[in-house]
Amino acid sequence: MTTTSFPKEKIKVLLLEGVHASGAQRLRDEGFSVEVSAKAMDDAALAKALAAGVHVLGIRSKTTVSPAVLAKAPRLLTVGAFCIGVNQIACDDAAQRGVAVFNSPFSNTRSVAELTIAETIALYRRLTDQTANMHRGMWDKSAAGAHEVRGRTIGLIGYGHIGSQVSVLAEAMGMRVVFYDILSKLPLGNAKPCRSLDELLKNSDVVSLHVPATKSTDRMIGKAQLKMMRKGSMLINNARGSVVDIPALAEAIKSKHLGGAALDVFPYEPAGNDEPFTSELLGLANVILTPHVGGSTEEAQENIAMDVVDKLIRYVNVGVSTGSVNFPNLDLPPQHETPADDGPVRSHRILHVHKNVPGVLSKMNALIAELGVNINAQYLQTNKHIGYAVLDVAPRSGKDILAGLRALPETIRARPLW
Repeated sequence: MTTTSFPKEKIKVLLLEGVHASGAQRLRDEGFSVEVSAKAMDDAALAKALAAGVHVLGIRSKTTVSPAVLAKAPRLLTVGAFCIGVNQIACDDAAQRGVAVFNSPFSNTRSVAELTIAETIALYRRLTDQTANMHRGMWDKSAAGAHEVRGRTIGLIGYGHIGSQVSVLAEAMGMRVVFYDILSKLPLGNAKPCRSLDELLKNSDVVSLHVPATKSTDRMIGKAQLKMMRKGSMLINNARGSVVDIPALAEAIKSKHLGGAALDVFPYEPAGNDEPFTSELLGLANVILTPHVGGSTEEAQENIAMDVVDKLIRYVNVGVSTGSVNFPNLDLPPQHETPADDGPVRSHRILHVHKNVPGVLSKMNALIAELGVNINAQYLQTNKHIGYAVLDVAPRSGKDILAGLRALPETIRARPLW
C-alpha cells in the first residue's frame, strides 16, 4: 500500500457563513473531512474551533481572522475567502505564519453589476416607493418624479472588474459613462475618464461606488462630496460600507439635495439574520436598502465556491499558490515520477515558506549538498516579506531534507507532500 505524508481524510476543513454546498461537496469528494456552519464565528469561538486542528478555513465577509485567532491555529494551512475582499483577514500575519490566503475576485462581478443597473432604473422610476404604496392599498398613478435612464450620466468611482462591467451595461442602455480611478484604466466603449473625483461628482446624474475598503477610501463620500453632486442625483454603494458617511447621506436625502440612494453595504452589518438592522436611512423616501446581497445570486455563489475550493485543493495537494493574496504566486506541475519495476515512484515534494532575507537560498543549497540529496526539480518565488521554495526530491531523501529545512532559523513552515 502506498504511504502518504498525511492522509486526506485527516485534513479538517471548516466552512462558515453558508458557503455554497457545491464547495463543501467538492472538498468531501477530494477525501477531506468537512464541517459547515451557516453562521459567522466571533474571535473566541473561531480560535477554539481552529485550535482543535483545522487545516483549511473557509469564510465570507463577516468572520474576522485576526492575529490573535491565527496564533491559536497551529495546524492551519490556508484560508479561503469566499468573496472578493480580504480586509477581514490579517493577511500579513497569516503569511508570517505560513498560512496562504485565497479569495475569488472575479466570480460575482456580473451579479453586482446587474444589481447596480437594476437599482439605477428603480431609483429613477421610484419603484420601491410605488410598490410600498401599492402594498398599503394606495393607487397613485402619476408620471411625476419618474424618469428614463437613457441619456443620463452615470459616474463610476472605481473602474475595475465590477465598474467596467457596469460601464458596458449602462452604455448599452443609452447612458453616458464617466469614471474615476486612481490607476490609469483603458476605457471600454465610449466611457470617459475624469481627472478627479470632484469632476466626476459634479458631472454625474447617478454616482456608483466600486472601490475597496482602504484608509484612502474611508468615508470618501462625505458631506462635502455630497454637496458637490447635482441636485436630484442618485448615489449607489455596492462596494464597502466604510466608504460613505451615512449620517451625511441621510441629511442629503432629507433635504432633497439627492433624489435617492441605494446601499447594499453598511459601516456595521448584523452578524446573522436574527440580529436587527438599524440605520439613519431607515424609512427615507426613494432609498433602497439590501442586506449585502450584491454578489448573492445562486450563480455567483456557486462560481465563487468552486473557484476558491479549487485553489484550496491545489494548494493543499500540490502546493500551488497561484491566486493567493499574501503568498508569492507559484504555479507547479504534478510531482515528478520515476519509472520502477513495480510502477512509477513519485518524488517527495517539500514546501518551504521562509523569511525573505539574504542568505536563505545559499543555506538551503548547502544543506542539499551536505546531505547529497538528488533534486528532481526546484521552484522559488518571493515577495517583500516571505519566500516560497518548493523542492521535488528523491523519496529516500525527503525526510532528511525536511528535518534540515525545519532547523533553519529563517524557516516559517516546511510541509511535506508524498
